[in-house]
Amino acid sequence: MPFNPLLPLRIFATTSALCGLLWLPLAHAEEAAEAPPAVESKSFVERASASIQDTLDQAVEMLGIPYRRGGSKPETGFDCSGFVTHVFAQGIGLILPRSAKEQSKSGEKVLREELKPGDLVFFNTMRRTFSHVGIYLGHDQFVHAPRTGAEVRVEDMRDKYWKKRYNGARRVTP
Repeated sequence: MPFNPLLPLRIFATTSALCGLLWLPLAHAEEAAEAPPAVESKSFVERASASIQDTLDQAVEMLGIPYRRGGSKPETGFDCSGFVTHVFAQGIGLILPRSAKEQSKSGEKVLREELKPGDLVFFNTMRRTFSHVGIYLGHDQFVHAPRTGAEVRVEDMRDKYWKKRYNGARRVTP
């Protein structure tokens, strides 16, 4: 067998592109074969995506819980900001301010055309800006605790009511 000074050991790849190859001299090939495989840690993007998914899963689990003014627990019901506060605390351990108005100052501003799942979306539902908040799910859908007599549910931001009252969005991260 001809002498080969290089031996491909491992190919590292991301979901979008091949990052590169790590080559090991043949003299150390036996050591590499005996060594346990390296444990790959998740990238920041993978961890962030998993965190956002945990948050969205938490939000969807709350569908059907009744609205309760001042409510912040699934056992007793939610108002809009109590719902968002609970979901982010349980989903990713992020403690947000309690009111929609204060939540509108958290994180970074996001343009409507740049919304991503997990962003907070704000509406003027009480004749004042940032009086209502929900969690963006993607495809113009958001989940929220709407009003007295209703339950946590998913709505379409393209509906005339929500479109007219949209105030902006924020992206919060742990």
